[in-house]
Amino acid sequence: MRKITIFGKKSRKTEPAEPETEVAAEETTEPETSEELREEAAAALSPAAELPTGADLAEPAAEPAAGAEKKGEPFLPDETAGTGAKFAVKKVVSVEGFVTLLIVLAIFVPIACIMGFGNMLNTLFNNALDLLLNTCFYLLGVAVVIGALSSVLTEFGVIALANRALSPLMKPVYGMPGATSVAIFSAFLSDNPAVLTLADDVRYRRYFKKYQLAGLTNIGTAFGMGLIVVITMAGKQVTDGSVILAVCMGVVGALLGSVLATRLMLHKSKKLFGTEAEAAESAGDQNFDVLRQREVRKGGYVQRFFDSLLDGGAGGVKIGFAIVPGVLIIANLVMLLSDGTGAGGAYTGAAGEGVGLLPWIGDKLSVVFKWLFGFENPDAIKIPITALGSAGAAIGLVGSGAYTATEIAVFTAMCMFWSGYLSTHVAMMDSLGFRRLTTSSILYHTIGGLVAGFTAHWLYALFALLL
Repeated sequence: MRKITIFGKKSRKTEPAEPETEVAAEETTEPETSEELREEAAAALSPAAELPTGADLAEPAAEPAAGAEKKGEPFLPDETAGTGAKFAVKKVVSVEGFVTLLIVLAIFVPIACIMGFGNMLNTLFNNALDLLLNTCFYLLGVAVVIGALSSVLTEFGVIALANRALSPLMKPVYGMPGATSVAIFSAFLSDNPAVLTLADDVRYRRYFKKYQLAGLTNIGTAFGMGLIVVITMAGKQVTDGSVILAVCMGVVGALLGSVLATRLMLHKSKKLFGTEAEAAESAGDQNFDVLRQREVRKGGYVQRFFDSLLDGGAGGVKIGFAIVPGVLIIANLVMLLSDGTGAGGAYTGAAGEGVGLLPWIGDKLSVVFKWLFGFENPDAIKIPITALGSAGAAIGLVGSGAYTATEIAVFTAMCMFWSGYLSTHVAMMDSLGFRRLTTSSILYHTIGGLVAGFTAHWLYALFALLL
């Protein structure tokens, strides 16, 4: 019986009748002559020779994982490790833990001392329930209806027409595509989260570069609840001047503020994303010019109509629930800092109670606000401050006082422009995928709102003088 060697081991060839071969476990001896080497090589290349198994192929030892502790060396944490790209590993004890604790105590301890700890917690919970039932579900309904409508408009080319027709206007004014006009109209007729339902449609996103999509939150919020604000303010009685002129100047002020806020946001986003990155890639391998072509669903007219209607409504449900955390947290804090005592001047833990810090600040800065916005009534400052958290709550406060036409102009501009942006901006930027730009977006929108109110004040003063 002949022996063969494979990879330095000798193997005994089995009889032809046997179905399997058996590898000999004996030790291999090195060949000593060139003739033996030729015989060994020829045997190894023979078809009857056995091939090595996975056990015969030695694998190199695996390298230790990044950040793993080596023998005799201390463990060093990997800053890039974690459960996902959003997380990193830090030391258990760090400065930011103490700083955060001090900030939380500095905010809530004084409030608890004024309201009582139990009343403060009950007010926070009751505010959250009230916001959920009366604000979030309203916004959910808005998102579903606007989502269905916008999906139909996208499917049958209305938005494509608007983009083609209004691009010459929107591009030089806002630096945005013509399709942005649909977001403006949607927000004006309903509320600022309506732009999210539009942006959730990948076909709508294709009209935008990535840096432009980041500005959609600012331009949409600038016209949020615009129709409701305009109608409400136009129906108010003023102590002097023309309320219609005041409302018109307020709309113009909001328009100018929106240009500023959007341009500032685009300047920021350009630095991060450049000007070439697309907001959405075309499906599959279809690359086309969105100014000349558009994507539609397959099927007949009726089938496409109902498919787009239901798909858009389903997208609105997703967007509506996505904004709930921002509203319940941010608006809740704004209400806690803006509202005063309950009925009878005592704290009961009911919804709508607070420490009145923001109106107190406004009263101390009344001289500045008088020059900027023309406020004659000391309570006027609470209207735009309340609009930080809720435009609906802000315009509801207007009915409880007598205001001048100048103040109505400023209320129209700032209530429409701010439109509760502190309660929705975080969720909107997160839904669009620009969470890291949230702080910049809020800052620019704050500046834009102040400019909108200032412009409305002095435009009304100018036109009232001329007319």
